[in-house]
Amino acid sequence: MRVHVVSDVHGRSDALPGAAAGADAFVCLGDLILFIDYFDHGRGIMGELFGAEAVGRMIELRTEQRFDEAREWSRKLWAGVDGDRADVVEAAIRRQYAAMFSAFPTPTYLTYGNVDLPHLYPDFLRDGITLLDGQTTEIGGLTFGFVGGGLRTPMNTPYEIDDETYAAKVAAVGAVDVLCCHIPPHVPELVYDTEARRFERGSVAVLEAIHATQPRYALFGHVHQPLVAELEIGATRCVNVGHFNARGAPYVLEW
Repeated sequence: MRVHVVSDVHGRSDALPGAAAGADAFVCLGDLILFIDYFDHGRGIMGELFGAEAVGRMIELRTEQRFDEAREWSRKLWAGVDGDRADVVEAAIRRQYAAMFSAFPTPTYLTYGNVDLPHLYPDFLRDGITLLDGQTTEIGGLTFGFVGGGLRTPMNTPYEIDDETYAAKVAAVGAVDVLCCHIPPHVPELVYDTEARRFERGSVAVLEAIHATQPRYALFGHVHQPLVAELEIGATRCVNVGHFNARGAPYVLEW
């Protein structure tokens, strides 16, 4: 059995067909939307609206963890846009989702990232694409559990939830062979982003579940340039499957 796993697609619908080639099943761990491209500032929703220079300034403020100033800068940019901000953003997201979901192979199993809008997913789901969050499914004789979204941060991305709600989803998944989350377990080496120069939020609940149930694999994304991409916790292999937007290649799981 061969399963290809991606995360943090962030607009790379063009690379999905190639990433799925040769797979018996395809798994996506969320973050389909590209709001800001940290490498090509002219790409993404913000880049298309405001240009590379303006987005570059926002990235600089975020990287320096000056989040209040970044939000103020964003407010100034949006003040010059005609129309309701929410409508403009949703229209852009819908265009990205339409391209993304049409590029998914079948079967695809996916969950949400922290930079996703769950209420829009039903408009784009089709036969062969299965959405899972706090749920399990069997793939090739192994039980896969899925936990979507992220935890609350100063970044205030679209799908951040409180720790208790997130922990309840982890508990609902229970013991599985492969635990698939958008965010990593709360391990310093796994949550530190070397490019952004900050610790992202990992999940204590996921870490506790790994210790308690020892799945074969814990797969996740979220941290684009992790200090450590893989490590073992007991019998569990913890793997950051990679920043698909930059790599264009999946993590391959075979058994």
